[in-house]
Amino acid sequence: MYYKHFRARNSDPELNPNMKAIVCEAYGPPSTLVYRDVDDPVPGDRQVLIEVAACGVNFPDTLIIQGLYQFKPTPPFSPGSDIAGTVMSVGSKVKHLKPGDEVVAMTAYGGFAEKAVVDANLVFPKPPGMSMTHAASFLMAYGTSYYALTRRAKLKAGETVLVLGAAGGVGLTAIQIAKQLGATVIAAASSDEKLAVCKESGADLVINYSTEDLKTRAKELTNGNGVDVVYDPVGGDYAEPALRAIAWEGRYLVIGFAAGDIPKIPLNLALLKGCQIVGVFWGSYAQRQPQDNMADAMQLITWFNEGKITPHIHGEYTLEDAPQALEDMLARKVKGKAIIVVTG
Repeated sequence: MYYKHFRARNSDPELNPNMKAIVCEAYGPPSTLVYRDVDDPVPGDRQVLIEVAACGVNFPDTLIIQGLYQFKPTPPFSPGSDIAGTVMSVGSKVKHLKPGDEVVAMTAYGGFAEKAVVDANLVFPKPPGMSMTHAASFLMAYGTSYYALTRRAKLKAGETVLVLGAAGGVGLTAIQIAKQLGATVIAAASSDEKLAVCKESGADLVINYSTEDLKTRAKELTNGNGVDVVYDPVGGDYAEPALRAIAWEGRYLVIGFAAGDIPKIPLNLALLKGCQIVGVFWGSYAQRQPQDNMADAMQLITWFNEGKITPHIHGEYTLEDAPQALEDMLARKVKGKAIIVVTG
Protein backbone atom coordinates (compact mmCIF):
# COMPACT_ATOMS: atom_id res chain seq x y z
CA MET A 1 0.00 0.00 0.00
CA TYR A 2 1.37 3.38 -1.00
CA TYR A 3 -0.07 5.65 1.66
CA LYS A 4 -2.19 5.17 4.72
CA HIS A 5 -5.30 7.32 4.72
CA PHE A 6 -4.89 10.04 7.27
CA ARG A 7 -7.63 10.89 9.71
CA ALA A 8 -9.38 14.20 9.39
CA ARG A 9 -8.98 16.84 12.06
CA ASN A 10 -11.29 16.28 15.01
CA SER A 11 -12.26 12.84 13.71
CA ASP A 12 -11.00 11.60 17.07
CA PRO A 13 -10.77 14.01 20.02
CA GLU A 14 -7.78 12.07 21.38
CA LEU A 15 -5.68 12.95 18.32
CA ASN A 16 -3.58 16.07 17.75
CA PRO A 17 -3.08 16.68 14.04
CA ASN A 18 0.29 18.24 13.42
CA MET A 19 0.90 18.60 9.72
CA LYS A 20 -0.58 20.60 6.88
CA ALA A 21 -1.82 18.95 3.71
CA ILE A 22 -3.88 19.53 0.60
CA VAL A 23 -6.87 17.24 1.02
CA CYS A 24 -9.27 15.78 -1.52
CA GLU A 25 -12.38 15.30 0.63
CA ALA A 26 -14.59 14.31 -2.32
CA TYR A 27 -13.81 13.78 -6.00
CA GLY A 28 -13.86 17.02 -7.97
CA PRO A 29 -11.80 19.72 -9.70
CA PRO A 30 -8.79 21.42 -8.06
CA SER A 31 -11.01 24.19 -6.69
CA THR A 32 -12.62 21.69 -4.30
CA LEU A 33 -9.33 20.75 -2.61
CA VAL A 34 -8.87 21.87 1.00
CA TYR A 35 -5.72 23.06 2.81
CA ARG A 36 -5.92 21.90 6.42
CA ASP A 37 -4.38 20.04 9.34
CA VAL A 38 -4.27 16.24 9.29
CA ASP A 39 -2.68 13.53 11.42
CA ASP A 40 0.86 12.42 10.70
CA PRO A 41 0.93 9.26 8.58
CA VAL A 42 2.51 6.23 10.25
CA PRO A 43 4.93 3.99 8.31
CA GLY A 44 4.48 0.24 8.20
CA ASP A 45 7.30 -2.30 8.53
CA ARG A 46 8.44 -1.83 4.93
CA GLN A 47 7.71 1.87 4.64
CA VAL A 48 9.47 5.18 5.20
CA LEU A 49 8.18 8.44 6.70
CA ILE A 50 9.52 11.43 4.76
CA GLU A 51 9.48 15.12 5.62
CA VAL A 52 8.49 16.52 2.24
CA ALA A 53 10.60 19.39 0.95
CA ALA A 54 9.07 19.52 -2.53
CA CYS A 55 6.63 17.57 -4.67
CA GLY A 56 6.31 17.57 -8.43
CA VAL A 57 2.97 18.11 -10.15
CA ASN A 58 2.03 15.45 -12.69
CA PHE A 59 -0.97 15.18 -14.98
CA PRO A 60 -2.29 12.06 -13.21
CA ASP A 61 -2.70 14.22 -10.10
CA THR A 62 -5.44 16.13 -11.92
CA LEU A 63 -7.21 12.86 -12.73
CA ILE A 64 -6.88 11.21 -9.31
CA ILE A 65 -8.68 14.05 -7.53
CA GLN A 66 -11.58 13.72 -9.99
CA GLY A 67 -11.84 9.95 -9.69
CA LEU A 68 -10.79 9.56 -13.32
CA TYR A 69 -7.50 7.70 -12.96
CA GLN A 70 -6.81 3.95 -13.32
CA PHE A 71 -7.20 3.55 -9.56
CA LYS A 72 -9.40 5.56 -7.25
CA PRO A 73 -8.18 6.18 -3.69
CA THR A 74 -10.96 6.65 -1.18
CA PRO A 75 -11.25 10.24 0.11
CA PRO A 76 -9.95 11.84 2.16
CA PHE A 77 -6.48 11.70 0.65
CA SER A 78 -3.76 14.03 -0.52
CA PRO A 79 -2.65 14.05 -4.18
CA GLY A 80 0.99 14.29 -5.24
CA SER A 81 3.37 11.52 -6.23
CA ASP A 82 6.89 12.86 -6.99
CA ILE A 83 8.52 13.56 -3.63
CA ALA A 84 11.86 14.95 -2.50
CA GLY A 85 12.67 15.27 1.17
CA THR A 86 14.36 13.86 4.26
CA VAL A 87 13.75 10.53 5.97
CA MET A 88 12.21 10.97 9.42
CA SER A 89 11.75 7.32 10.39
CA VAL A 90 11.79 3.88 8.81
CA GLY A 91 9.88 0.65 9.33
CA SER A 92 11.45 -2.25 11.18
CA LYS A 93 12.25 -4.17 7.99
CA VAL A 94 13.85 -1.25 6.10
CA LYS A 95 17.63 -1.59 6.10
CA HIS A 96 18.90 0.59 3.24
CA LEU A 97 17.61 3.93 4.59
CA LYS A 98 17.91 5.79 7.89
CA PRO A 99 16.62 9.01 9.47
CA GLY A 100 18.36 12.06 8.03
CA ASP A 101 18.85 10.61 4.54
CA GLU A 102 17.88 12.97 1.73
CA VAL A 103 15.77 11.06 -0.77
CA VAL A 104 13.55 11.09 -3.81
CA ALA A 105 10.47 8.90 -3.78
CA MET A 106 7.39 7.90 -5.73
CA THR A 107 3.97 7.32 -4.24
CA ALA A 108 0.57 6.99 -5.88
CA TYR A 109 -0.69 9.90 -3.79
CA GLY A 110 0.08 11.66 -0.52
CA GLY A 111 2.83 14.06 -1.63
CA PHE A 112 1.01 17.38 -1.24
CA ALA A 113 1.63 17.33 2.49
CA GLU A 114 4.34 18.16 4.99
CA LYS A 115 4.98 14.45 5.62
CA ALA A 116 4.33 11.33 3.57
CA VAL A 117 4.66 7.57 3.91
CA VAL A 118 6.19 5.73 0.96
CA ASP A 119 7.00 2.07 0.30
CA ALA A 120 10.73 1.65 0.91
CA ASN A 121 11.42 0.04 -2.48
CA LEU A 122 10.24 3.26 -4.13
CA VAL A 123 12.60 5.52 -2.18
CA PHE A 124 16.05 6.39 -3.57
CA PRO A 125 18.99 8.43 -2.28
CA LYS A 126 18.94 11.98 -3.62
CA PRO A 127 22.10 12.81 -5.58
CA PRO A 128 24.21 15.19 -3.47
CA GLY A 129 24.40 17.81 -6.22
CA MET A 130 20.68 17.84 -6.96
CA SER A 131 18.41 20.47 -5.39
CA MET A 132 15.17 19.40 -3.77
CA THR A 133 13.28 21.24 -6.52
CA HIS A 134 15.07 19.32 -9.25
CA ALA A 135 14.74 16.09 -7.31
CA ALA A 136 10.97 16.51 -7.07
CA SER A 137 10.78 16.91 -10.84
CA PHE A 138 12.98 13.96 -11.63
CA LEU A 139 11.89 10.44 -10.74
CA MET A 140 8.49 10.02 -12.38
CA ALA A 141 8.99 12.10 -15.52
CA TYR A 142 12.48 10.88 -16.39
CA GLY A 143 11.72 7.37 -15.18
CA THR A 144 8.69 7.18 -17.47
CA SER A 145 10.59 8.39 -20.52
CA TYR A 146 13.63 6.19 -19.92
CA TYR A 147 11.48 3.10 -19.42
CA ALA A 148 9.40 3.97 -22.49
CA LEU A 149 12.27 4.63 -24.88
CA THR A 150 14.73 1.96 -23.74
CA ARG A 151 12.75 -0.99 -22.42
CA ARG A 152 9.50 -0.60 -24.37
CA ALA A 153 10.55 0.99 -27.68
CA LYS A 154 14.13 -0.33 -27.64
CA LEU A 155 15.16 2.88 -29.34
CA LYS A 156 18.34 2.70 -31.40
CA ALA A 157 20.82 5.39 -32.34
CA GLY A 158 19.93 6.95 -35.68
CA GLU A 159 16.19 6.40 -35.35
CA THR A 160 13.63 9.20 -35.34
CA VAL A 161 11.29 9.94 -32.42
CA LEU A 162 8.15 12.07 -32.64
CA VAL A 163 7.25 13.49 -29.21
CA LEU A 164 3.69 14.76 -28.78
CA GLY A 165 2.92 17.27 -26.04
CA ALA A 166 6.65 17.85 -26.17
CA ALA A 167 6.74 20.92 -23.90
CA GLY A 168 5.07 19.10 -21.01
CA GLY A 169 6.66 17.52 -17.97
CA VAL A 170 7.32 14.12 -19.57
CA GLY A 171 7.64 15.46 -23.11
CA LEU A 172 10.78 17.46 -22.37
CA THR A 173 12.35 14.49 -20.60
CA ALA A 174 11.63 12.32 -23.64
CA ILE A 175 13.45 14.82 -25.84
CA GLN A 176 16.51 14.84 -23.60
CA ILE A 177 16.67 11.07 -23.17
CA ALA A 178 16.10 10.35 -26.87
CA LYS A 179 19.02 12.66 -27.69
CA GLN A 180 21.23 10.81 -25.20
CA LEU A 181 20.30 7.58 -26.98
CA GLY A 182 21.40 9.02 -30.32
CA ALA A 183 17.99 9.61 -31.92
CA THR A 184 16.72 12.47 -34.05
CA VAL A 185 13.86 14.17 -32.21
CA ILE A 186 10.81 15.85 -33.74
CA ALA A 187 8.96 17.84 -31.08
CA ALA A 188 5.24 18.53 -31.59
CA ALA A 189 3.40 21.11 -29.47
CA SER A 190 0.57 23.62 -29.71
CA SER A 191 2.46 26.92 -29.85
CA ASP A 192 5.72 28.45 -31.06
CA GLU A 193 6.48 29.48 -27.47
CA LYS A 194 6.30 25.86 -26.32
CA LEU A 195 8.36 24.69 -29.29
CA ALA A 196 11.10 27.17 -28.37
CA VAL A 197 11.37 25.41 -24.99
CA CYS A 198 11.58 22.08 -26.83
CA LYS A 199 14.48 23.35 -28.92
CA GLU A 200 16.27 24.44 -25.75
CA SER A 201 15.94 20.85 -24.50
CA GLY A 202 17.53 19.50 -27.68
CA ALA A 203 14.75 18.91 -30.23
CA ASP A 204 16.14 18.76 -33.78
CA LEU A 205 12.90 19.55 -35.60
CA VAL A 206 9.50 20.90 -34.55
CA ILE A 207 5.85 20.74 -35.57
CA ASN A 208 3.21 23.22 -34.42
CA TYR A 209 0.12 21.04 -34.60
CA SER A 210 -2.14 24.04 -34.09
CA THR A 211 -1.10 25.40 -37.50
CA GLU A 212 0.40 22.38 -39.31
CA ASP A 213 -0.98 18.99 -40.26
CA LEU A 214 0.77 16.53 -37.95
CA LYS A 215 0.86 13.53 -40.26
CA THR A 216 1.86 15.48 -43.37
CA ARG A 217 4.59 17.45 -41.65
CA ALA A 218 6.05 14.40 -39.88
CA LYS A 219 6.26 12.60 -43.21
CA GLU A 220 7.92 15.62 -44.83
CA LEU A 221 10.52 15.88 -42.07
CA THR A 222 11.44 12.20 -42.52
CA ASN A 223 11.63 12.33 -46.34
CA GLY A 224 8.44 10.30 -46.57
CA ASN A 225 9.72 7.44 -44.44
CA GLY A 226 7.77 8.20 -41.29
CA VAL A 227 9.00 8.19 -37.69
CA ASP A 228 10.40 5.12 -35.97
CA VAL A 229 8.90 5.88 -32.56
CA VAL A 230 5.91 7.96 -31.47
CA TYR A 231 5.94 9.09 -27.83
CA ASP A 232 2.35 10.03 -26.97
CA PRO A 233 1.32 11.40 -23.56
CA VAL A 234 -1.56 13.33 -25.17
CA GLY A 235 -3.98 10.96 -26.93
CA GLY A 236 -7.15 12.60 -28.20
CA ASP A 237 -7.29 13.82 -31.79
CA TYR A 238 -3.52 13.63 -32.33
CA ALA A 239 -3.16 9.89 -31.79
CA GLU A 240 -4.40 8.63 -35.16
CA PRO A 241 -2.49 11.19 -37.29
CA ALA A 242 0.67 10.34 -35.37
CA LEU A 243 0.15 6.62 -35.94
CA ARG A 244 -0.41 7.27 -39.63
CA ALA A 245 2.97 9.03 -39.69
CA ILE A 246 4.81 6.02 -38.25
CA ALA A 247 7.40 4.08 -40.26
CA TRP A 248 7.36 0.40 -41.15
CA GLU A 249 7.92 -1.60 -37.94
CA GLY A 250 7.63 1.56 -35.87
CA ARG A 251 6.66 1.62 -32.21
CA TYR A 252 3.81 3.74 -30.88
CA LEU A 253 4.22 4.43 -27.14
CA VAL A 254 0.99 4.98 -25.19
CA ILE A 255 2.08 7.20 -22.28
CA GLY A 256 -1.16 8.91 -21.23
CA PHE A 257 -4.17 10.94 -22.24
CA ALA A 258 -3.58 14.59 -21.36
CA ALA A 259 -6.09 15.63 -24.02
CA GLY A 260 -8.79 13.98 -21.91
CA ASP A 261 -10.08 11.59 -24.56
CA ILE A 262 -8.88 8.01 -24.94
CA PRO A 263 -8.56 7.53 -28.71
CA LYS A 264 -10.04 4.61 -30.61
CA ILE A 265 -7.34 3.41 -32.99
CA PRO A 266 -8.17 1.66 -36.31
CA LEU A 267 -6.20 -1.55 -35.82
CA ASN A 268 -5.76 -2.01 -39.56
CA LEU A 269 -3.07 0.69 -39.31
CA ALA A 270 -0.99 -1.58 -37.09
CA LEU A 271 -1.36 -4.35 -39.66
CA LEU A 272 -0.52 -2.19 -42.68
CA LYS A 273 2.53 -0.61 -41.07
CA GLY A 274 3.76 -3.71 -39.27
CA CYS A 275 4.03 -1.51 -36.19
CA GLN A 276 3.62 -2.09 -32.48
CA ILE A 277 1.28 -0.20 -30.16
CA VAL A 278 3.04 -0.40 -26.82
CA GLY A 279 1.64 0.47 -23.39
CA VAL A 280 3.85 2.32 -20.91
CA PHE A 281 2.87 2.25 -17.22
CA TRP A 282 6.01 3.21 -15.32
CA GLY A 283 4.38 3.12 -11.88
CA SER A 284 3.49 -0.55 -12.27
CA TYR A 285 6.94 -1.31 -13.73
CA ALA A 286 8.64 0.36 -10.76
CA GLN A 287 6.67 -1.87 -8.38
CA ARG A 288 6.97 -5.10 -10.34
CA GLN A 289 10.63 -4.75 -11.36
CA PRO A 290 12.29 -2.66 -8.63
CA GLN A 291 15.83 -3.82 -9.46
CA ASP A 292 15.48 -2.85 -13.12
CA ASN A 293 13.95 0.46 -12.08
CA MET A 294 16.86 1.08 -9.71
CA ALA A 295 19.30 0.48 -12.58
CA ASP A 296 17.35 2.95 -14.72
CA ALA A 297 17.44 5.54 -11.93
CA MET A 298 21.20 5.15 -11.55
CA GLN A 299 21.71 5.80 -15.27
CA LEU A 300 19.51 8.88 -15.12
CA ILE A 301 21.34 10.21 -12.06
CA THR A 302 24.67 9.68 -13.85
CA TRP A 303 23.44 11.70 -16.81
CA PHE A 304 22.20 14.43 -14.48
CA ASN A 305 25.55 14.60 -12.68
CA GLU A 306 27.28 14.84 -16.05
CA GLY A 307 25.02 17.72 -17.09
CA LYS A 308 23.45 15.73 -19.93
CA ILE A 309 19.86 15.99 -18.68
CA THR A 310 18.35 18.87 -16.70
CA PRO A 311 14.75 19.30 -15.53
CA HIS A 312 12.96 22.35 -16.91
CA ILE A 313 11.13 24.02 -14.01
CA HIS A 314 8.01 25.92 -15.03
CA GLY A 315 7.52 27.46 -11.61
CA GLU A 316 7.27 26.90 -7.86
CA TYR A 317 4.06 27.01 -5.81
CA THR A 318 3.49 26.96 -2.06
CA LEU A 319 1.65 24.00 -0.56
CA GLU A 320 -1.40 26.19 0.01
CA ASP A 321 -1.35 27.17 -3.68
CA ALA A 322 -1.13 23.58 -4.95
CA PRO A 323 -4.71 23.68 -6.33
CA GLN A 324 -3.62 26.56 -8.59
CA ALA A 325 -0.76 24.45 -9.90
CA LEU A 326 -3.25 21.74 -10.83
CA GLU A 327 -5.50 24.35 -12.48
CA ASP A 328 -2.53 25.58 -14.52
CA MET A 329 -1.77 22.00 -15.52
CA LEU A 330 -5.33 21.47 -16.74
CA ALA A 331 -5.24 24.81 -18.61
CA ARG A 332 -2.09 23.67 -20.51
CA LYS A 333 -0.10 26.57 -19.06
CA VAL A 334 2.71 24.45 -17.63
CA LYS A 335 5.90 24.03 -19.67
CA GLY A 336 8.13 21.42 -18.06
CA LYS A 337 7.49 20.78 -14.37
CA ALA A 338 5.50 22.68 -11.77
CA ILE A 339 6.82 22.11 -8.25
CA ILE A 340 5.08 22.38 -4.88
CA VAL A 341 7.62 23.70 -2.37
CA VAL A 342 6.52 22.36 1.01
CA THR A 343 9.40 23.14 3.38
CA GLY A 344 12.45 25.37 2.98
